[in-house]
Amino acid sequence: MDQTRKHQVSLRGASVKEITRDALLEKVSQERELRNYARRATAAALFIQRVWRRYKVTKAVALQLQEEWEIFLNRNAGVMTGTWISNAVLRPFLFFTACLSVQRQKIQVRDIDCMQKCFRILLESLNSTDIKENFCFLATNTLEERRVWAFQTQKLISLCLFILSEFNKSHTGGQDIIVLTSLAMRLVVFLTDLKGWKSITADNRQDADIAVKDLICFMGSSKSGIYISIRRYINTLDVSFSSQINSIAQTDDKILITASAITLALRPFHMTNSDTDGQVMLDVHNAAEQYCVFLVTIPWLVQRLPAVLVPALKHKSILSPCFLTILILKEKILTEMSVMDQSEIHSSSKVIPPVGWALSNIICLATRSENDSVDPGRFIQGLDYASYVHVVITLAENFLGWLENVEWMRKEKQDDLIDVSAEPIDTILHETERMHGSLKMSYMDMFRPICQQWHLKSLLAIIDMDSHTQSAETVPPNNIECLRKFELLDIAYFYSYMLRIFTVFNPTFGSLPVLNMLSFTPGFLVNLWGNLESILFPVSNRITENNHYLYAGKSSAKEKGGVFVKKQKGANKDGANKWVNVLNKFTGKSQADDDCRDLIDGLPSPSPVNEDSCDVWDIEPLRCGPQGISKDMTCLLHLFCATYSHLLLILDDIEFYEKQVPFTLEQQQRIASVLNTLVYNGLSNAIGRQTRPLMESAIRCLHLMYERDCRHQFCPPVLWLSPATKNRPPIAVAARTHEVFSANLRADDALTSRSMGSIITTTPHVFPFEERVEMFREFIKMDKASRKMAGEVSGPGSQSVEIVVRRDRIVEDGFQQLNSLGSRLKSSIHVSFVSECGLPEAGLDYGGLSKEFLTDISKAAFSPEYGLFSQTSTSDRLLIPNASARYLENGIQLIEFLGRVVGKALYEGILLDYSFSHVFVQKLLGRYSFLDELSTLDPELYRSLIYVKHYDGDVKELALDFTVTEESFGQWHVIELKAGGKDASVTNENKMQYVHAIADYKLNRQILPFSNAFYRGLIDLISPSWLKLFNASEFNQLLSGGNHDIDVDDLRNNTRYSGGYSQGSRTIKIFWEVIREFEPMERCMLLKFVTSCSRAPLLGFKHLQPTFTIHKVACDVPLWATIGGQDVDRLPSASTCYNTLKLPTYKRPSTLRAKLLYAISSNAGFELS
Repeated sequence: MDQTRKHQVSLRGASVKEITRDALLEKVSQERELRNYARRATAAALFIQRVWRRYKVTKAVALQLQEEWEIFLNRNAGVMTGTWISNAVLRPFLFFTACLSVQRQKIQVRDIDCMQKCFRILLESLNSTDIKENFCFLATNTLEERRVWAFQTQKLISLCLFILSEFNKSHTGGQDIIVLTSLAMRLVVFLTDLKGWKSITADNRQDADIAVKDLICFMGSSKSGIYISIRRYINTLDVSFSSQINSIAQTDDKILITASAITLALRPFHMTNSDTDGQVMLDVHNAAEQYCVFLVTIPWLVQRLPAVLVPALKHKSILSPCFLTILILKEKILTEMSVMDQSEIHSSSKVIPPVGWALSNIICLATRSENDSVDPGRFIQGLDYASYVHVVITLAENFLGWLENVEWMRKEKQDDLIDVSAEPIDTILHETERMHGSLKMSYMDMFRPICQQWHLKSLLAIIDMDSHTQSAETVPPNNIECLRKFELLDIAYFYSYMLRIFTVFNPTFGSLPVLNMLSFTPGFLVNLWGNLESILFPVSNRITENNHYLYAGKSSAKEKGGVFVKKQKGANKDGANKWVNVLNKFTGKSQADDDCRDLIDGLPSPSPVNEDSCDVWDIEPLRCGPQGISKDMTCLLHLFCATYSHLLLILDDIEFYEKQVPFTLEQQQRIASVLNTLVYNGLSNAIGRQTRPLMESAIRCLHLMYERDCRHQFCPPVLWLSPATKNRPPIAVAARTHEVFSANLRADDALTSRSMGSIITTTPHVFPFEERVEMFREFIKMDKASRKMAGEVSGPGSQSVEIVVRRDRIVEDGFQQLNSLGSRLKSSIHVSFVSECGLPEAGLDYGGLSKEFLTDISKAAFSPEYGLFSQTSTSDRLLIPNASARYLENGIQLIEFLGRVVGKALYEGILLDYSFSHVFVQKLLGRYSFLDELSTLDPELYRSLIYVKHYDGDVKELALDFTVTEESFGQWHVIELKAGGKDASVTNENKMQYVHAIADYKLNRQILPFSNAFYRGLIDLISPSWLKLFNASEFNQLLSGGNHDIDVDDLRNNTRYSGGYSQGSRTIKIFWEVIREFEPMERCMLLKFVTSCSRAPLLGFKHLQPTFTIHKVACDVPLWATIGGQDVDRLPSASTCYNTLKLPTYKRPSTLRAKLLYAISSNAGFELS
C-alpha cells in the first residue's frame, strides 16, 4: 500500500479528495473554536441587553421616584420625626441620587434642587432639641435603627464628598452648586462632630460616641473616597504666591467649604488621642496613608489654602502620623504616588511628579513660612526632626530617580531607541522640555527654608544635644528599625539630595543658594571632613594639635558597602570659634587683622613629606573609584566636594595658607589626595548615573585645589602623580586613545565612559609633565600624518606658503599675508626677507628663515611699544593683552593673528622666549579666574581689595562705588561694574560683592575679548584638547622651554659640527670646557645668542629644530703672533635661523671665554660676522 495513502482518511467516500489526519484535526479544532466564539458572543450580547434594560428601567424608576418624592415633600412640610426622615425622605432620596447623579458622575440642575431640600431637612432635624425630631437619635436607639442610620449616614457622606469633588466642573446652576456644596459640607461636619449633636443624654452618650467614631473610621477608609474628593476640590482653588498675597479673595461660602473640607480631612487623626483601640489606630494609619498620597501631593497645597487653615495642617498631631506612615509604608506609598490616576494629577504634575510635590509640601508644612510670624526662622513646634529628615530623604531619593529616568528616556529618544508606541513617554519629554521658568521658580520657592542657615543649625543642634530619640510608644515595635538614629550622615543625605534638585529646577542660580548657606554655616564643613578623615585615614585617626577643630560628635560605627564607617569622638570648641571668625570676615563683621601684605613672599611652605612613596597619597578605600565605596560614603563625599569647591572660590590666600582655615595645610594635602585618587579611579572605571553627581563635584573641587597648588605649592608633586604611578600606559597608546575619545565621544557622556582618554582630558596632572609634553608632540605627529594621508602634505613644497616680508614691517606684512590662512598655516612657510633698504636678501629658506620669521614677528608684536601687549607689574614682567589694543586699527584681528603665530611655533616645536600672564593663559585653557590670581597680575590692586575685604570699620568711609576707571591714550573712562554702579556705594553689606566684582572685571571681563581672539587663532593649529594637558605655568614652559639653565652633556650629545669641526677638534674641546665653567645665566645667554631663546627644549636638545650646530670659521694667524702669545681676534657670531654658532679657531680657553662672553652680551648675532 502506498505509504502516503496510509495516513489519509475519507469521510465522504472515494469520490471526495482525501485529507491527512493532522489536517482533519486542525479543521475540527478551528470549527470548535468558531462555535465557542459564537456562543460567547451570543452570551455577551444577551448580557449587554440585560444591563441596558436594567439601566433603562432603573433610570425610569428613579425619575418617577424623584417626582413622587418632590410631590410628597411639598405635601408634608410640617413637623418631621427622625424615623419619618429615615424612611420617607432618605431612603428614596439615596436611591434616585445614586442612579441619576453618582453613577453618571454628573449633577443635573433638578438634582441640585432635590439635594438642597434634603440637606436642609436634615440640618433642621440635627439642630432640633426634641429627641424624636432629631435624626441622630436613631444612632442610639434600637439595634435595627442603628444599622439603618449607619448605612444611610455613610451613603450621605459619600454623596456629600461626591458633590465636593464635582465642585470644579461647570454647572448651569451657577451659585446653586456653591450653596449645595456648602450645605453638604455642613451636614458632614455635623454628623461627625459629637459636640453638635443635640439629642445626646447621659444615657446614650457612649452609644453616640461609638456611632461618631464609626463614621470617622469610615471616612478614613478608602471606601469613602474623602481624600480623592478633597484633592479634586483643592485643585480648583487659586494659587497665592508670596508676591500675590491678599490678591486672591474668596467668598464666604467658598471659605466655609474649604474649612469644612480640611476639617473632615483631619478628623481621623484626632481619634489618636481619644482612643487607643488597635482597630481605630489601624484606621488612623490608613487615613494617614491616603492623606499622604492624595493631599500632600497636591501642587502648591499650602499656597492654595487660606492662611487661617494652614496651621491646622502644620500641627504635630497631623505631621507625626504622616511621617511615621511614610517611613513604615514607604514602598507602598511611593508606588501609589507613581501610579496615581492621571485624571487626579494636576497639569503641572506632568513635569513635576506627585512625589516632587509631596517633597515640597512637607518642607513647607514642617517650617514656618514668612507670613506666619515676625520670626520665620524656625521649625513648627514639637516637630520630630529625625522623622522629618528621613521623610525628606525618602521622597527626594525617589524624586531624583524619576528625574534620572526622564533624562535617560530623553537620551534614548534622541538615539531613536524609544518605541513609537510609547506615547506617554513622548508626552513627558515634550512637557519637560517646555516647562517654563516661572513654574520652576514658583516650585523652588517652596524650598526656600532649605537655603536658610537656621534650618541647618537647628538640625545640627539636635545632633549635638542627642535629643532626637524616637518615642517608641508611637511606633509599632517591629517597625522601629525603619527610623534609624539621627546623625550627621542623615543631614548629609538631606542636603546632598537638595543640591541635586536645585541644580535641575533652579533655572537662574542652580544650587548656589544651598551652597552659600552650607559654606557659611560654622563648623559644618569641618564636621563633614572629620567624618571622612576618620574613615579614609584610619591609621592616623589621632588628630594633631593643628587639627584640634575636627568633628566633635557622637555617631555609631557601622559597616556598609565594604567600608567600615567609624566616627571619632572628642570635641574642641576653639575650632568652631575660629571658623565663625573667618566666616564673619566674609560678611564684614569681624575685627580686622594686621595690615594686608604681599602673599607671594610671605606664605608658609607645605609640611615636609616623604616623596619617595607614592602609596602615601594613593588612598586605599578609593582605589576602585565611586563604585567601590558605600552609598553613605558617596553621599558624604558629594556634599563635601560640592560645598568645599564653592568655599574655595571665596577663600583668599591669606586664609588658605597663612591662617589655614578651615583646614590646615596637612589636611589640605589629605583632601587633595582623596579627590585625586577618587577622580582618577572613577574615570578608570565605568561610571553609573548614581555616581555622576559625586564625580562632577569631585572633579570641580579637584581642579580648584590643583590650580591653587599650581599658583603656590602646598602639595608635594608626587601627590598628584600617585594614582597613576603603577598603571600608566605608554605615551603613544595614551595619545591615540585620547584622540579617539575626543573625536567620538559626546560631551554629556564624558563621565560615563571608561577610557584613558577621559583621564587625560580631565586629570592630565596624573602624568608627569615630561610625559605630557611627549603626548603633545605625539598629537602633532599624528596630526601631520593625517594631513599627509589627506593629501595636504603630498610632497616637498607642494603645499607650502610663499611670503615676502619687509623687516621693518614684519608684523603688518605677516598679518596681511598669513592671517586669512587659518588652519592652512600648518603647512610649511617659505619666507623671503626684504631689507630696510628695500632690497631682497639673498639666501634660500630650508626652514631656518621661517623660524627667524616667527622669532622676529613675535619680538616685534609682543613688544610693549607696539601696543598690543603690555607687561604685568610683577617681577616676572609677564605678557598680558593691552586694554587699549581695542582702539588700535585691526587690534583684535592682530591679536587673533598672534594666536596663530604662537600656534605655529608650538606646532613646529620652535621656542619663543616669551611668557604670558597666568591669568591670560587661564582664559586660553577655558578656566575662570578668581580673586587670588589678581596678585599675579596687579599686586597693588590685590592688596587694596584684601584691605577692603577685611576692613573692620565702616566701608562707607572709603567713599567707594561700583565703578572702575581706565586710561587709554591719555583719556580716562569710567566703567560701571553693575547697572547703576555710579550711584551704588560700597557698604559693609555689599563689600564682598564689590571685591569680587573688581576682581572679575580685571581678571575676566576686561581680558575676555582679547583672550577669545587669541584663542580663535591658536586653535586653528593647536587642538583645545591638547592645550588642556597643561596648566598656565606649564603652557609657558611649552612655549619658551625648560629651566633657566641647560644640561651641557645633553647639548654636547646633540650638537652637529660643520665646516671642518669634529668632536675631537681642539677648539671644540676648549669650548665645552669653557661652557661648563659658565654661570647658569651665562649659559642661557649663549643659548639665546644661538637659538634666539634662552631656554632649552623641554624634552632635551634632541628636539631642538634645527639641530644645534657649531660651524668652523677658519682664521689665519701669523706664526710670529702665535709664538708671541696672540690668538684669533675675530668674535663668534650666530645664525639664529639655523641655530648655528660660528666659532673661530681659538687656541686658548681664556680667549674663547672672553670673546664668547663679549659676543653673547652685545645683543648681536649675525651682524658680528
